[in-house]
Amino acid sequence: MDAERRRTVADLLQARRGELAATAVQAVRAEVPAYRRLDGEQMRDVAAISAWTLARVTDAWARDGRLSEQDLARFRAIGAARAEDGRPVAAVLRAYRVGAGAAVDAVAQVCGDRLTAGDMAALARTVLRAIDDLSEAILAGHASARDRLAADRGRALRDLVDDLVDGRHSSPGALADRGRELGVALPADPLLLVAEAAGPGAPLGRTALAELAADLSGPGADPLATLRGRRAVLLLPAPDRSRAEGAARARGLRGCAVRLDAPAGAADGYRLASHALDAAPGHAFADRALLADADAHLLALLRARPGADPAAVARTALGPLAEPDNRHLLDGLAAFLSTGSATAAAGLLHLHPQTLRYRLRRACELTGRDPRTPWDRLVLDVARHLAPHRAGG
Repeated sequence: MDAERRRTVADLLQARRGELAATAVQAVRAEVPAYRRLDGEQMRDVAAISAWTLARVTDAWARDGRLSEQDLARFRAIGAARAEDGRPVAAVLRAYRVGAGAAVDAVAQVCGDRLTAGDMAALARTVLRAIDDLSEAILAGHASARDRLAADRGRALRDLVDDLVDGRHSSPGALADRGRELGVALPADPLLLVAEAAGPGAPLGRTALAELAADLSGPGADPLATLRGRRAVLLLPAPDRSRAEGAARARGLRGCAVRLDAPAGAADGYRLASHALDAAPGHAFADRALLADADAHLLALLRARPGADPAAVARTALGPLAEPDNRHLLDGLAAFLSTGSATAAAGLLHLHPQTLRYRLRRACELTGRDPRTPWDRLVLDVARHLAPHRAGG
């Protein structure tokens, strides 16, 4: 063995490890379906691990050795991380095999003229030993983490919600895999609830969180809940909103519940709901325990929050009232908001007062808001001015 030659080639490969790792990652994405579903941040993590693995394997080849115990400790940690994020371990190990094959081919193309047949044979042996060693380490780390998660399933479920709220699960595929690992079905039409004590009392604790989650659990369904500071955060099916309102009232809580397009949108939903709780005046809770999407979007707009969406205020506050078939109801509401009384609004629209009152009742039913109360009046008044086709009155 010409150790000096291998060291020189290993240094060259180290300098080009980013390029070689990119080749390996491209092959993995082409051949391992689980890796096609990863988002940008996750793929950057895969690329970084690939570059590091390439560096450690080429170093082992240059010195005719094996991966170090320190290297294997990191692979055990990688296995544990994959258990926690739900990526199937079989897919992970296949990714290493596919990536290794692509990397060896790339090395042959880049440095083949510098290496003897013996060098390439030694490289193949080193790679095979490395795959064997790192596979054992990853499996050990994965099994240890699975045992830990199984021993404390409640904590594992809280960790899942924490990861969603922190934006660490934007890939639907990875999220679905983790749900299967934990044996939970994430709601297809999710509602994110952020709740806190209504008065100046102590922050919510684990017991209060468990009681609230139990109030909202369905038959055979595990509640997805965690604590963030003094607040509880729960991920529920959207149809459970009325139950959440009742549970919050019964337990002396107030909060904000916003609908999500998918569980992976929990980070944005959490920011929206948390800001609403921070900014809402006391009278916003005069006749409700939970603020809704429209309240949260309006408060974001009034406070000029980044990403505040005027169209979302109109859409969520007016709902079906903004549909063309209900234009007469929206006009009646607008007239009432402009004049302050049903009689004056009826006169403005040349209607009988009783007709106007009927339209107001229908508007209340469709929006879930009472324009006679100060907060709902504000929400509806702003929303009707932001509607794509503004109501008259």
